[in-house]
Amino acid sequence: MSNIALFQSGSMIPDYLRDQQDSTTKDIAGSSGGKQISIKGGVWRMVVGGEEVARNEDRAMNFVIIASGKGVSRTYYAEKYEEGKDIKPACWSAEGVKPEPEVANPQSSACATCPQNIEGSGEGKARACRFSKRLAVALEHDIGGNIYRLSVPAKSYFGKAEGEKMPLQAFGKFLSGHGIPITGLVTEARFDTSEAVPVMKFRAVRPLSQEEWALAKAQSVTEDAKNAIDFKMVPSKAETGAQPALPQAFKEAPIAAMAAPAAATPEPTKRAKKAEAPAAPAKDVSSILDQWATDDDE
Repeated sequence: MSNIALFQSGSMIPDYLRDQQDSTTKDIAGSSGGKQISIKGGVWRMVVGGEEVARNEDRAMNFVIIASGKGVSRTYYAEKYEEGKDIKPACWSAEGVKPEPEVANPQSSACATCPQNIEGSGEGKARACRFSKRLAVALEHDIGGNIYRLSVPAKSYFGKAEGEKMPLQAFGKFLSGHGIPITGLVTEARFDTSEAVPVMKFRAVRPLSQEEWALAKAQSVTEDAKNAIDFKMVPSKAETGAQPALPQAFKEAPIAAMAAPAAATPEPTKRAKKAEAPAAPAKDVSSILDQWATDDDE
């Protein structure tokens, strides 16, 4: 069984082997710092403790959104990002309202009026302070198993719907307009190949069964789910005195760079017109999804 197969389908692991408290495995793996799904390079990467342990190069991945962090996180880096360089943000906000108390040199008292929030303060027309939305997700066939953190960057969160191609916020609005909980669906995240950088678009695949729905709700209150959406700034290696990483030749896979999140704040000021209100809800969830969630294999 390959790492890719394990990553794609947790159903291959029998229930009697799902011991999250296995001390031997934890001792071999060392301290993990949680499980993440990175989208670096337009590839789905399973990351444990900062190390990539498996990857899936499919364009799309199906999962269930278990929980979401409050607001849209914000992170400002004073230094330009360099591949492999361990850099800590200069300022950050868990909910995108104001800098966190532990920030040594906050850029402003409020995110909305911060000079790093002005269009053009970053490269080109971009803002220097980055948006991201933190989710706790479980793979479609492993809803009762592992929970991963998925950090959704600004281009995958904001924006208007273009047919079936919906950024996360527009996807949430679509479902809300039809009275459908996003946590009650299998959601597909698909890389938009028209974008130069990794950008995800979202669509509904199917409603969860009653048994799956019960599992998802139980997972949403677990410690793993809370840790996945919790916004904690990890100290840099320079601050912790950590040893430098092993040379690449000793690694099975490269270290995946996960974008640090930020928090809930008003949306960026310059935005396209909002999508028109969704059509009146259909009679049931399945009929709504059948009308909307078709395959996209451009």
